[in-house]
Amino acid sequence: MLTFLYMEVSPSPKLSGIGASQPEGRRKFCRLAHSRGTAARRNGESGAGNLKAIVWTAILVAFIYVTAMVLPILINEYEFQDGLREIARFASVNRKSSDLIQKEVLAEAQKEDLQIDANDVKVVTNGGNVHINVDYSVTVDLKVYQWTLNFHPDASNSAII
Repeated sequence: MLTFLYMEVSPSPKLSGIGASQPEGRRKFCRLAHSRGTAARRNGESGAGNLKAIVWTAILVAFIYVTAMVLPILINEYEFQDGLREIARFASVNRKSSDLIQKEVLAEAQKEDLQIDANDVKVVTNGGNVHINVDYSVTVDLKVYQWTLNFHPDASNSAII
């Protein structure tokens, strides 16, 4: 609780009534004083703001760390998906066999540093139509949690003729 202590330079009679003014030449000085209970409470409250800032900073740092770990994996998956579309597009034009398409997909996966086995790649060719389906997963080590991301990229292309 805040209290104001007033001190006058020279004593003057108290004027009553609303709108009563102080005589000219007399100055009042005002000093702000704290009650002891208020100061104790205020010191306890000031730590809450610091704790809140620490928690939000920790959340921000954790978000940046997880993003830095996961973003390269997502970029590799996007580039691999783009490579699959290109393989499917040219496979139907060049009339490649399923085995040759599967080898190209595995080479594209190796180029993107993805651990994909031949069993994970399924290629279906039917009259010039090509459909490629790949299922794989990547485990991200976040030091406190192992996060497994599952990906299922696929690409297909129909014959032009």
